[in-house]
Amino acid sequence: MRSSSSLLLFGCTGASTAKSADSTRSHALKLEGDVEFTHDPSIIKDGDTWYLFSTANGPDRKGELPIRCSKDLEHWSHCGYVFDGVPDWIKKESPKTRGLWAPDISYFDGKYHLYYAFSVFGKNTSGIALLTNKTLDPKSPNFHWEDEGLVLESHAEDDFNAIDPNLGIDTQGRAWLAFGSFWSGIKTRRIDRKTGKLSTEDTKLYFLASRKRPDNPLPNPPGLPGNWQAIEAPFVAHHNGYYYLFVSFDLCCRGTKSNYKTMVGRSRNITGPYEDADGKAMLEGGGTPLLIGNDRWVGPGGESILQSKKRDIIVFHAYAIVALKREAQIEPSNPKVLMGLGGGQQFC
Repeated sequence: MRSSSSLLLFGCTGASTAKSADSTRSHALKLEGDVEFTHDPSIIKDGDTWYLFSTANGPDRKGELPIRCSKDLEHWSHCGYVFDGVPDWIKKESPKTRGLWAPDISYFDGKYHLYYAFSVFGKNTSGIALLTNKTLDPKSPNFHWEDEGLVLESHAEDDFNAIDPNLGIDTQGRAWLAFGSFWSGIKTRRIDRKTGKLSTEDTKLYFLASRKRPDNPLPNPPGLPGNWQAIEAPFVAHHNGYYYLFVSFDLCCRGTKSNYKTMVGRSRNITGPYEDADGKAMLEGGGTPLLIGNDRWVGPGGESILQSKKRDIIVFHAYAIVALKREAQIEPSNPKVLMGLGGGQQFC
């Protein structure tokens, strides 16, 4: 099996709300080049170049948080790593950490902010850290990753997991960090824009989304949380007066057995409460399906969104079912990967 990243153009853009359903359909891009083994992708543009950050994955691991570059969103090449290896301070903080996960890239206040996570698989002894940079162009004299250190951590006694960060700005200009994986679900904390660290003005931990415990759940896998608790990879985007919370449900990274899927809900407030298209609270297990597997791709998730005046983009990873398939592609005509899936068109 091959793990690949896939890109879609997000359907709810511009004035599309006043047009027909066909006009709001997403257009899928056929990708070429170095897109294999791209997990938890996060995308942004600097100058004329698109940069895709991801979790390092695959047999050739030469560094942490690999970067891929493109001039047109379709042809991609590997263009370096953020780190040569796990930073020494993280090795000291978390000796069992073997890699860095789930980078989230954003730009505000004159700097690029790259939040990322470190953890031990299946444990919530985790942390989220921050890097900043004035540019993403490695040829620029201003290119330098500044290690801002630890932002947030979780411990074994906590009911949340400090992993899968996403930085969002609300309509009042305040910064928020959404995060979470398994346990009691997705949370958010207020961020101080000047430091990129946790706010001292608002220290509340806000609950955004979680899975609902079934009546008779299966026993937990040894040493792991229950499969029924599987929710992670939050991403918050604002559109037409609503905040949209994208999350991944179920299990990633199991080849053809992966049942990962991307779900979404919305709220008038960035801190919730979020509801799906049927009005079910995301804190009670709600979520409208956006991306689910099909007979060519399984486990679409780890999603992130990039909004612009021209178009919005959703990027995610999935497993290609076709043996030895090395390029990520999704047919534009496949209805299972369109915004309209499962009532999602109601959000446009």
